[in-house]
This record gives sequence, structure tokens and C-alpha cells, in this order.
Amino acid sequence: MRSIRFFLLITLLATIVLVNFVAALQGYRGSMSEAQRLFDQQMVATAQLLSTMPASQQSPEQLPVVVEHTGPMAFQVWTEKQALLMRSVNAPETPVSAFAEGYREVNFSGFRWRVFSHYAPQLPGWVLVAERVDLRYQLADRVILESVTPILIGIPVAGLLIWLILARGLGSLRRLAAALQEKRAEDLHPLPLDNPPEELLPVVSSTNALLARLQESFERERRFSADAAHELRTPISAIQVHAHNLERELTETSAAEKPDSLQKLQGSVERMAHLVEQMLDLYRTTPDHYPARFERVDLYALAREVIAEHYAGFACRDQQVELCGAPADLCGDRFALSILLKNLLRNANKYSPQGGQIEVAVNVLSERDEVELRVEDSGPGIAEAEYARVFERFYRVGGDRHVTAVEGCGLGLSIVQHIAQLHHANIRLGTSRFGHGLSVQVRFPLVNPVGENSVSESMQERATKNV
Repeated sequence: MRSIRFFLLITLLATIVLVNFVAALQGYRGSMSEAQRLFDQQMVATAQLLSTMPASQQSPEQLPVVVEHTGPMAFQVWTEKQALLMRSVNAPETPVSAFAEGYREVNFSGFRWRVFSHYAPQLPGWVLVAERVDLRYQLADRVILESVTPILIGIPVAGLLIWLILARGLGSLRRLAAALQEKRAEDLHPLPLDNPPEELLPVVSSTNALLARLQESFERERRFSADAAHELRTPISAIQVHAHNLERELTETSAAEKPDSLQKLQGSVERMAHLVEQMLDLYRTTPDHYPARFERVDLYALAREVIAEHYAGFACRDQQVELCGAPADLCGDRFALSILLKNLLRNANKYSPQGGQIEVAVNVLSERDEVELRVEDSGPGIAEAEYARVFERFYRVGGDRHVTAVEGCGLGLSIVQHIAQLHHANIRLGTSRFGHGLSVQVRFPLVNPVGENSVSESMQERATKNV
């Protein structure tokens, strides 16, 4: 069912047509019976009138008297001895019916006739009055159709009135739908629908109750993220400090290498710290929760800043990082875009081998009105069959047995996907130009230089509505 109004209109019109059809059918049968009764009464009156005619006073040479009668009736007047006294011009000279009181139907002159036979004692003789059956039905049908035609004409008028009445009656439902469509993702206030109809009151009440529960749930999640950030970062930082102090003490007291257990401790702490940061980034960048602040951002300049910030990690592994392209403006959230770049570069840094190559390209695709960010590395890459799964949370190709033996938590590309959804961007994975690495392409809508504010507001509104 695509439209309630259309469904109600068709249903009501079908009901009206059906009821009118049944009523018209019953009316037709009743009207036809009544018309036949009136026609029969007219025949009786005609027979009584003919019985008073002085045809019997004519001389035998003048009999029978032929009356120029052009109406739908034919008649004959006979004596008791079955001598024809008078007839209409359209009646034959032979009796059109038996001489017996009552009605019957006979054929003559090529038509079907209804005949009324009446004995008139004052003649004395028989009066036979006949009327064509087809003309009787035509006249009755004409009268009935004239009464049914206004009903048929009234059906489209009734349909228009029903359409307008339904539009008026469904106005509250339409306003409720508009209020729901205009709600932003972060707007969990009750629906502003005053005096809803009795039928919509349960819907509005249930929706407002659901919004209230969602608001409470989101508030609990925000408090949890803030508490988790504080409660998890603090002990992890303390463990890192103690591990560093222990390493220095061991170094000062002994020239031997630091114990293997200490190395594992430091690695586990670093992995836990990374996992906590990634989980918080994953939550913060979810389109439903992230309070995006859209502005004009030069993606090329932002990529250069992020590369410079994390260049030490590339230098430690003798990796070559190349940034190519040109300045490209898009409407986005600077903080979220920096997290996206950080995760893509961190993955490229981790999975590219010692002395590997990484290329970051930012280009404006004018023919598509898009800005393309492409990050390619010379690592082992990802099999095409795994492209869809790598965006799932905590999923890693090969798990902890990855061919590079690099530790990770499987959240980096999930965060990238959240930020791409926030900006209505498309992500595509492929093989890098180095032949065996991963290529990640993210295409963002291009900012129109004219009307930047309106474009930014439109992007922000669509982003906050993205669920």
C-alpha cells in the first residue's frame, strides 16, 4: 500500500459504486415493474374508452371503421359474433388475441405485443388493446436512465470531495511525517505536534517515549565514553611510566639487554593504549553521535600536516612517503578528516615493509564534482574477497596470524568508513600501483565556490541526518 489517501479513496469509491449499483439494480427492477403496471392501467383505460365508442351504429357497408392511429398501441373492437367493428390502422383484420378476459403476449406485424382483452357488455362485444413490448421497455428504460444518470455523474464529484476530505483528515498524519523527516539525528526532543487526533495520540506518545529513552541511552553512552577515556588512559599512562622507569633501572644496574618479559609488557601496554584510542575514535566518529562542525577544508594541506605529524614513524622504518596532487577544498569536519588520514597512514606505515613506499594523492575530479583522496602502499595488500569484511569492527585479515606479524585491533578501516559516511563519501579498495600493496580511494563531494555557506549548512544537515 503506497498511499493511505489513495487506498481510502479507491475503497470508498468502490463501496459507493457497489452500493449504488445494487440500489440501481433493485430500483430498476422495481421501476420496471411499476412502469409495466402503469402501462397496463393505460391499456385498461383505453379499452374502457373504446367500449363507449358508437362504432356499432355504423351501417354494415361502413364497417369496420379504421382509425388513423400512429401511437404505440393497436386496438380492435369485435362483436359477440366476432364481427370486426373498429380497428386501428396498425392492427390486422384478424383477431390479435383470443377472446378471453386478461393479458397475454402475442406476435403480429413483425413485433411482440402485449394484449389486453376486455368484454364490454354495453356493445356487446370484445375490445382488444395491444401495445408493442419493445416500445414499452424503451420508454421505461429511458425514464429509469434519466434517474440513474445523475448518480453516475455524481460519482466523480463524490471522488473529488472524498479526496479533499481525506486530505483534510490526514493533515495531522502528514504533519507528523514532516516533523519526523525534519528531525536531526541529535535532536531527541519530543515531537512538536499540538492536539493530535485521537487515532494518532498513541503513535505520538510512543514516539516521544522512544525519543526520551534514546536520549537517556545516548547520555549514558557519552558519560561512559568520557569516564572510559579518563579511567583507562590514566592507568595505562601510569603503567607506561613504570615500565619506562623499570627499563632505565635495569639498564643502570646491568649492561645486559632488557628482559624479554619487559619487552612484552611494553608491547602489550602500547597495544592496549592503541586499542583504547581506536575504540574512543570509533565511538566519536559514529555519524549518529558525532557533533560535526563542517567548514571549508583544504584536504591537500591537511594531508601534509598529518604526514608531518607522523613522519617520525615513517623515518624509523626508512619508508618513503610521497604527497602529490593539488590543493582541493571540500566541506567537512577538520578533526574527523585528520582522524581518517591518520588511520590510513598508520595502516600504510604498519603493513609496508622496512624501506617500503607510500604515496598519498589528493586530486580534484572536475568531471565528477568530487575530491579524491588516494593512499597507496607497497605492503602485502588485501585479497579482493576480503574487501567487504575489512570494514567490520575488530576484523583483521588472518587475525593475529597476519603475514606481516603486525599487531592491530581491526578498527582502523571501520573508523575510516564512519568518517566517510559522515561526509557522504565513497570508499573503494584496490591494488596499489606498486603491484602488491593496498590502494584506498575515498571520494568526497566537491565544494561549490559559489554559496559556500549554504553548501556547508546543507552538508552538515545531511550528515546529522545520516543514520
